[in-house]
Amino acid sequence: MFSKKSFLALFAGIIFGIGLSISQMTNPQKVKNFLDIGGQWDASLIFVMGGALIVSGFAWYLAKKRDKPILTKQFYLPDNQSIDRKLIIGAIAFGIGWGVSGLCPGPAIASIGFLSSELAYFLVAMLIGMAVGKKIKG
Repeated sequence: MFSKKSFLALFAGIIFGIGLSISQMTNPQKVKNFLDIGGQWDASLIFVMGGALIVSGFAWYLAKKRDKPILTKQFYLPDNQSIDRKLIIGAIAFGIGWGVSGLCPGPAIASIGFLSSELAYFLVAMLIGMAVGKKIKG
């Protein structure tokens, strides 16, 4: 059936999806209005992002006090800590996609139940982008 690790991952994913829905991060227009500083700016997502920073900061604080994670043998942290060309190009591509569509992968997956054509186009474009990125990365 489900392992403890799988159950906790499912539970965390459900909580994350509920949070995305409540905060309206799954509403592309809400996100576009947040990014439209010169027009119909909606600053409410600042609170969502601020809340996420507080929760993740607290989680990192607790994690750093541990020798190992609870459900696995070791922490898996990135080896590359530098800001390089790949990171900058990837961040720009992600930002353009987020700004144009009003969606990023997490909210898009949480929105699948809404079955909109706009979402379907985004998901196809996201999968193509992931494949191209994987091909470029080698």
